[in-house]
Amino acid sequence: MGTFDVVIAGGGHNGLVAAAYLARAGRRVLVLERQDHTGGLAISARPFPGVDVRLSRYSYLVSLLPTKIVKDLGLKLELRRRRYSSYTPVGDTGLLVDGEDADRTRASFRAVTGGEADHAAWEAFYGMTATAARALAPTLLEPLRPAAEVEKLVGAEAWRDLFARPIGEAVDERFADDVVRGVVLTDALIGTFADPATDLRANRCFLYHVIGDGTGEWNVPVGGMGAVSGALETAARAAGAEIRTGAEIVGIAPSGEVTFRTDDGEHTVTGGHVLVNLPPTVLDRVLGRTPGLPEGAQLKVNMVLSRLPRLKDAGVDPKAAFSGTFHINESGGQLARAHAQAAGGDIPDLPPAEVYCHSLTDPSILGPGLRGKAETMTLFGLHMPARLFRQDPDGARERALRATLASIDSVLAEPIGDCLLRAPDGTPCIEAKSPVDLENEAGLPGGHIFHRDLSWPYGEEGGWGVETEHERILLCGAGARRGGGVSGIPGHNAAMAVLGR
Repeated sequence: MGTFDVVIAGGGHNGLVAAAYLARAGRRVLVLERQDHTGGLAISARPFPGVDVRLSRYSYLVSLLPTKIVKDLGLKLELRRRRYSSYTPVGDTGLLVDGEDADRTRASFRAVTGGEADHAAWEAFYGMTATAARALAPTLLEPLRPAAEVEKLVGAEAWRDLFARPIGEAVDERFADDVVRGVVLTDALIGTFADPATDLRANRCFLYHVIGDGTGEWNVPVGGMGAVSGALETAARAAGAEIRTGAEIVGIAPSGEVTFRTDDGEHTVTGGHVLVNLPPTVLDRVLGRTPGLPEGAQLKVNMVLSRLPRLKDAGVDPKAAFSGTFHINESGGQLARAHAQAAGGDIPDLPPAEVYCHSLTDPSILGPGLRGKAETMTLFGLHMPARLFRQDPDGARERALRATLASIDSVLAEPIGDCLLRAPDGTPCIEAKSPVDLENEAGLPGGHIFHRDLSWPYGEEGGWGVETEHERILLCGAGARRGGGVSGIPGHNAAMAVLGR
């Protein structure tokens, strides 16, 4: 079917970033995507029949996408800042972190912890991470720097606490209150099944949650995640990239030949370079190698509510509590207990989770008839590894969902089920996705949302962190070094590697 300068295997957001950069540089680019749409997991969907709501079905917030990529590609995209960072219910009160009212945040810490020490420690710790993020973020769009250079860049304190020793040690040393410890540690566990007291994978997860564009802020994409991928597809097509959906990759050769299957049979194209926006495990398979299997560790629950649930804390407006990250049974001890239960093969009896309501910041995802009458709620459950869902995917998902709903009910003043909107056929607007569901529906091996364990943002080998053992084949997806999350960074870096050659 032809020869291209670059063939991109996979039309997720990173593949679209690479396509836009390369086509703008005059390269002839073909993007091949298995599904009938681009965007991968960065999409919006209407999962509940008859309910006019565009949910960010899989990924849901934006932090890592660099402003440079947005400007370079001229993306028409609006990201809104959330005033409230988080709320954590504690008995009949709660810990509210208000990004615009430092005195209120301080008072909330005092009410929960009984003193000033943990608030001072919080300010010092996140001051340190902010300084490290500002220094480190620009390097993510550059060739890899060696570890010693990154250590010098971020400073001795940040290197010790964020890179060199388990982050659980640093958190235990800095904070006395177990609730505060848990609020910090959740960023080390999103999509990562690890014990932060011993496992440096938790450190890498934490880093990618605080580096984001030099600020670490998690912003709401106006229009939902589909608006992000839509803007990228528009940029790639405008630059001249050819995009073909419904094209499943079945073979990639080191010589640059890419074989794909469509409704009308198999076809082969050749690329001067092949950029792989697929999990490394999938690349192994299409190269004819025996793949390993990573393991995702999350339960994603999407809901539409007829109203926000009431809180036990009368001093906090539910709109404030749910517009930021609402932590559910995520103290340090609760996180450790849930990890131990899951590691032992059991669904946690009180699953730790967090929720937020996109529509409180961006009501545009609600149809006109639902604005002011409904809210969306996204829940991300921790310590739900794929192994728990292998033998009985449907039954285990239902058990995990029941346990998770009971967990959120335990911190609310009323059951969340009483607040669910009903579709026209009477069914409640709630869906759950386990790692096995992501494997089956989205092609993510093990349901791993980062494609594989996150990597350190440095490397002694140099290069862009996208290289493989085959000169013409480069990674451009989340499995690349400095991949993971909705960032576009691997797509940018793969494009720069091609242009640099």
